[in-house]
Amino acid sequence: MNSAIRFFDSIHELFGKNERGSERMRLFFWLSGLFIALNALFLYQENFTLLLVPASLLILILAFFKTEIVFFAVVAFTPLSVNIRDIGMGFGISLPGEPLIMLLLGVFILKLLLEGSFDRKIIMHPISILILLHLLWIGITAVSSSMPSVSFKFLLSRLWFVGVFYFMATQIFANKEKRKPFLLAYIWTLAIVILYTTWKHSHYGFDEKIAHWIMDPFFNDHTAYAAAIAMFLPALFWFAIEKESPNWQKGLNFFLLALFLLGIVLSYTRAAWVSLAGAVGVMTLFLLRIKFRTILLVGATLLSLFLVFQTQIFLKLERNRQDSSKDFSRHLQSISNISTDASNLERINRWHSALRMFKEHPILGFGPGTYQFQYAPFQHSSELTIISTNSGTKGTAHSEFLGPMAEQGILGVILFSMIIGLVLWRAAFVYTNTEGSDKYFALVLILGLVTYFVHAFLNNFLDSDKASVPFWGFIALITALDLQIASKTLPTKP
Repeated sequence: MNSAIRFFDSIHELFGKNERGSERMRLFFWLSGLFIALNALFLYQENFTLLLVPASLLILILAFFKTEIVFFAVVAFTPLSVNIRDIGMGFGISLPGEPLIMLLLGVFILKLLLEGSFDRKIIMHPISILILLHLLWIGITAVSSSMPSVSFKFLLSRLWFVGVFYFMATQIFANKEKRKPFLLAYIWTLAIVILYTTWKHSHYGFDEKIAHWIMDPFFNDHTAYAAAIAMFLPALFWFAIEKESPNWQKGLNFFLLALFLLGIVLSYTRAAWVSLAGAVGVMTLFLLRIKFRTILLVGATLLSLFLVFQTQIFLKLERNRQDSSKDFSRHLQSISNISTDASNLERINRWHSALRMFKEHPILGFGPGTYQFQYAPFQHSSELTIISTNSGTKGTAHSEFLGPMAEQGILGVILFSMIIGLVLWRAAFVYTNTEGSDKYFALVLILGLVTYFVHAFLNNFLDSDKASVPFWGFIALITALDLQIASKTLPTKP
């Protein structure tokens, strides 16, 4: 509010009643008249470029003086943003989401330089330190990249996602009242996308093959679409059963929960069901208060059994020839088909290619974002499938672990894995050391992230705004909750 008052005071001073103010007023009207004349000329020639200038100035002023409004608007716009695959030089962009995110990052940096009010506790938090090291390593490997222009574009993309939805977001989320709206802003507009996609899908009889692209232009494919839905299902389940909510709100949340589940089913995305199963497993561990030592022992036992019986397991998997299907039970059965299912076989092909790339450049990798342009020579003819390509147009490494391993070397995958491990550890700490709504809020954040962590073994979406906004936003929320415990006081203002 004070910033806005200072802004309008400066406008009043600019056009004061003295002679200098009158000159400025005349200049203002001359410039306005020139703009109107130019705009009329452009419109006569059917060029609408200048119409963007007033809107851009308004957004810029809002971003500087009402940053939180623009922040939540960007979150809400994200599911509705349209993907433009190529705007030149092989770069894509999501409109209007990514330009607004870049604007927010610029405003965030400018305000830091002018005000210097960033909370030091956020920078010194272990999660923040690991994220900064992760960004630093991406920068180093971008310098040594086989394709520097691609890698620096990747670095800039990661910087604006992390800068806005982690570092800016942690300051906003210091206010408890701003946390739940972050989830709701994304949920409501994602619900619009699900309704639109379901309506379009109904015109094709909900065919399984149509499901791969029917969510276009909002999502590139069904896997990214399902991953976004899965991240918010735990939160919707909690909202639907939350005791404090009035009955009408619970009913609305139950409708949204049913809609999101329908979206998952009609996406025909097997990885989404695997990720939800993983979230249910983690929820069971938390609710039953099973000790970490027991989890570690069970995990070690299962790993040992797999190593002992791996030959028999793979022989069993190779006998599974069930391809993806409209029939739900058969569709789930196809998850383990590594014999004839083209999608599964292509994913294995991409993984093997990533491992071969890593062996060639194990320290610095080929450079961030370069996998899709470099993996073709590392494919083996015996592993090619009917959907294999050498052009890099159909996805990347299909793994948030093997992709960075090939592109950023061994330290890239180690740092990303450490971020995941630390986030889960701090989230578990928050869950066990809070009570009431904060406790369950922390749990739904954990479960939402778990769905993406499971997805991370099978796909990679963090180069897109659709996944990066909730991913880094959830981590920012966990950091804010952790800092709340550390301070023992809950601030009332951001």
